Amino acid sequence: IIKRMYNSPNNKSLNRTGSPTPSDVSEGKFSLVSNLDFKSIDEMDPSLADGHSILFQKEIPFEIRTQDQDENGETGSLEAVKAKILVLRDGDDLVDIRVEIEMESDLFFHYTYVLDEETYAQLMRQQKLKVPFSEYPLVLCKIFSSCVKEPESFLCIFVQNSDGSGNLNFVQNMHYKFVDILSLKFEESPVHIVRQQISFRYNSLRSRLAIMHSRLQDVSSLVKLKNPSLLLHLQRTIKQQPMNNSSSM
Repeated sequence: IIKRMYNSPNNKSLNRTGSPTPSDVSEGKFSLVSNLDFKSIDEMDPSLADGHSILFQKEIPFEIRTQDQDENGETGSLEAVKAKILVLRDGDDLVDIRVEIEMESDLFFHYTYVLDEETYAQLMRQQKLKVPFSEYPLVLCKIFSSCVKEPESFLCIFVQNSDGSGNLNFVQNMHYKFVDILSLKFEESPVHIVRQQISFRYNSLRSRLAIMHSRLQDVSSLVKLKNPSLLLHLQRTIKQQPMNNSSSM
């Protein structure tokens, strides 16, 4: 993966060895982070293995409740949950929609919601939706985005049921009352899917750190060449930081 990152044509500020040249730095063409391309890592996501493509992916504030808390009207815990909307197409036709939710604070928290055109017809009748199936993914994107941009007005409440399922309720705060917008029935992902996702997140993080470390080595070499005293100053500062943190405690 790392070799593919540095050999990518997108990295125009890298020379043949994968390192920025002094002229790149002096001319302002080199950026420590912006030129890094993690596309090859993202493409290894197991969610894409069956032909789905990602339409939306973002962390969203969720209120997580247990079934007992919900039945008793109790408030749950606020968590940052990553929601991923995926679509599968056959040419221009939408085949199905899949929504996956996961969170960093609990690696084994992983739920999935799948909908095709037939089950969407049932959802339309149950929740009085007016948009065709082809437009439903964009509706979901809009609702999730509203929960990010206006978290005080649009709420995501996820209820974990005792049978392993979960209900995601989108609620709008009208200030004088709460209005239910949409409710989605999620299922807890199978163990092998959870393991695949944890492995991908772990390996993805390792690969990103390795690429960043390699870029940092490139920058250190350039700074040493252009201004050795500055590099020594930076290294001393980094070494002193843990000492300062421990002394302040």
